[in-house]
Amino acid sequence: MTEIHKHGGDIYRHKNVLDFSSNCNPYGTPEGVKKAGAAAMELVCHYPDVECERLRRALAQAEGVPAESIICGNGAADLIFGLVLALKPEKALLPAPTFAEYEQALRAWGCETEYHFLSEEEGFRPGEEFLEHIGKDTDLVFFCNPNNPTGVAVKGEYLKKLADRCRDTDTFLVLDECFEDFLETPETYSMKGYLKEYPRMFLLKAFTKKYAMAGIRLGYGFCGDPGILEGMKAVMQPWNVSVVAQEAGIAALKEETYVKESMKKLRREREFLLEGMKKLGFFTFASEANYIFFKGREDLQEKCLEKGIYIRDCSNYRGLKKGYYRVAVRTGDENRRLLAVLKEIGDQDR
Repeated sequence: MTEIHKHGGDIYRHKNVLDFSSNCNPYGTPEGVKKAGAAAMELVCHYPDVECERLRRALAQAEGVPAESIICGNGAADLIFGLVLALKPEKALLPAPTFAEYEQALRAWGCETEYHFLSEEEGFRPGEEFLEHIGKDTDLVFFCNPNNPTGVAVKGEYLKKLADRCRDTDTFLVLDECFEDFLETPETYSMKGYLKEYPRMFLLKAFTKKYAMAGIRLGYGFCGDPGILEGMKAVMQPWNVSVVAQEAGIAALKEETYVKESMKKLRREREFLLEGMKKLGFFTFASEANYIFFKGREDLQEKCLEKGIYIRDCSNYRGLKKGYYRVAVRTGDENRRLLAVLKEIGDQDR
């Protein structure tokens, strides 16, 4: 497997482990989603709706965004590649570290890519220097909020500055909000209320994490310029969202109780896990998402695997090296198991 395709959740090469490497909702796919997906098997003899009409209507109601401003894809990655292919940028800017698919899509198109390396001393938090790095020759900027793998989130004030800077330099801005739902007050971090004000802005979201639907592959995005969405459709494969995915997505949007309760539990468990790791002496960063980014010994992933725990080695992220890790926040019993294993590994060295 090439380095760029190494992600969390590779249970196929790490069997029978407790998986802390993938940051999906640990409370499992809602039963209503599973039933809707199973029932949709009766329809798989037909092509899926190429317009995702019912799904986009349901998303419009749930997100408060006009249906004509919504596009759906085979996971968020499908939309990332589709957007790059539609925009055909010559020069792009990425913060580092950040999600690898941005760079992969830009490379596939042959785009020149610059990197703004975030400082560990500043907690990997972007500042004014990142904004100043965006120039009139910058065609495209990707910005993940909260960032992956650091979990660092910036609020609306900084995002407005970023959007203004991109508008001033005629740079297209892609804001990845896939982990926003795990924040305490997600509405203060989203830019979906500014789609008309910033038509050269695309917001990326997915069902993957919040509803634990990674295997279904269903992402969506918002843009105030319908021409951008039409351009994406022109270069993306038709029927890219299966019948099963569309029906599962519609069902997921009805799972309001599941979302409310699981988010509340995850925030509580994040504080428990964060405190436990600090007590064990780990240096943790200010993650506000459903995962914790931290520093540890260079062989920590291997030591954890020996004890049946799979954590995410982040050394293949641009700007990071061996010794940086990410663990998902899971259920109470699972988090206690992780802390016990980390303590055992630490005790062995004493």
